[in-house]
Amino acid sequence: MVFWIVIILGVLVLFVIAGIVQSRKRQRKSLDTIREQWGKPKNSRRNFQAISSYLDLTATEQTTSSADLDKDDIFNFIDRTNSKPGQQLLYKLLYSENSTANNFIPLEQTISKLNQNDDLRERTELKLTSLNNDDAYYLPTLFSKDQTSIFSAPVNFYIKIGLPLLLALIISFSIVHSQIYFVLILFCLITNVILHLVNRNRMVRYTYTLPQILLLSKVGTWLYNEGLVQNEENFNRGLISVSRLKKSLGFISLQNKINNDPTDISYLIAEWLKMFLLIEPLNFIYSINIINKRRDDIHTVFLGIAEVDLAVSVLSLRKGLPYYSLPHFSSDGTIVVKNLYHPLVEDCVPNSIEINSAQGILITGSNMSGKTTFIKALAINSLLAQTINTSLSTCYQAPRLNIFTSININDDLGGHTSYYQAEAISVGNIIQNCRESSFQKSLVIIDELFRGTNTIERIAAAKAVISYFVKNGIFVIVSTHDLELTELLGNDSKVFSFEEVIEGDQSRFDYKMKDGLLKNKNGIAVLQRLDYPPDIIQEASRVSLELRKLYKL
Repeated sequence: MVFWIVIILGVLVLFVIAGIVQSRKRQRKSLDTIREQWGKPKNSRRNFQAISSYLDLTATEQTTSSADLDKDDIFNFIDRTNSKPGQQLLYKLLYSENSTANNFIPLEQTISKLNQNDDLRERTELKLTSLNNDDAYYLPTLFSKDQTSIFSAPVNFYIKIGLPLLLALIISFSIVHSQIYFVLILFCLITNVILHLVNRNRMVRYTYTLPQILLLSKVGTWLYNEGLVQNEENFNRGLISVSRLKKSLGFISLQNKINNDPTDISYLIAEWLKMFLLIEPLNFIYSINIINKRRDDIHTVFLGIAEVDLAVSVLSLRKGLPYYSLPHFSSDGTIVVKNLYHPLVEDCVPNSIEINSAQGILITGSNMSGKTTFIKALAINSLLAQTINTSLSTCYQAPRLNIFTSININDDLGGHTSYYQAEAISVGNIIQNCRESSFQKSLVIIDELFRGTNTIERIAAAKAVISYFVKNGIFVIVSTHDLELTELLGNDSKVFSFEEVIEGDQSRFDYKMKDGLLKNKNGIAVLQRLDYPPDIIQEASRVSLELRKLYKL
């Protein structure tokens, strides 16, 4: 007997040692991945529907168009998070209407701690990966609103008394041996199985998400002990409250671990017990009650952990950038950006600009010269400055801004909306939004204003819209091919241009923005090199000379 006890204990010890060794191997592998990815974009597929759930459940509508600024691509580039809560918070900041009110002092304090201690930063990333399971995406559904039972009141009542009733019938049958008790037991078991199978899929989200609360508690405790969380007092109160859920959710966590291996005999036993004893419906009813009582505390811990992960992500982003600056938010009417670049354009040529809200900015230049890339880069830069306190420039100085853009506009044939109508609706929405947020400065960026209509009305409408923005102290930047606007706007506008550079018989874009209207004459020269008929070249040269006299070029 002693021999077999020793053998069993030995086998158990071997299993424990094997588990520890396997766990350390997984940790070393995760740590190698963390080190390899540091300072680099994470090349992984992202479930934007799941990522956006935190924003959808807790925020108001966004102010800037995702398509306008390629926000999904920008998010893919800046997302270096290690947990689903961190990823969801970063997404919310990038897309949320309230991005202009952030206080970045706590963020920078956390970044500073992590930047000074690589070992702490790596251990923090490793700990945060505990919450990188897809089930963690559904945590916001638990605390964003009160959870309600999926069962009717009579079924709820039966589930609560089902187990005691079944046990009472079994005990009664063992004493009396009446067929009535046997039939009642059989009826209860069949009813329990039906309830389990019919409602199982409806309960899965909860049964697989609830154990993530235990991980929230575990990760949150570690981060708190390391002094990494912001608003420590409030976070600790939430952590204490959430930690009280450990016992009530412990069984669900154990149950899910068993479910991970359907080949295990314990999986089969657990399945039979859950079916006959209504374990999952009971867990569901009990869990939503305790979750409802601690919704705010769960959100507090969720947000605290996400903020630490956000700091890690921002630090990794900065490490991988060619250069960056911390924005300076001023209260005057100027925007100053030096050596600005677009993060998604390889070897992007930097440009600088100074904007006064008393003047509209017109940016001219031929297609492919860099106009649209520049105005997008400016909008993206302002957005990142106000969301993650990081400017893709050597200097960024501006007020807090509401950012409105109209860049990638398309017609809607199915909805019987012309290109010009789509433009007019987009610009009209911007005007309305500027009115509603007049308490704060706005930055309006429009690519080729009203290009979908005829020349005279396009220029007239564009002039009126730009003058309106300038009159109301709104920063406005418009790319355009209509040089007449500079004459009509006069001192209400400042002009910048992108142009080609002639090198021998070749022309190329240098993507550098210059003050004033286009000064080169290479457009007609290009036609001449392409052997256009002499009559076209002569006529183009004559008209060009007249226009240059008109606009004093």
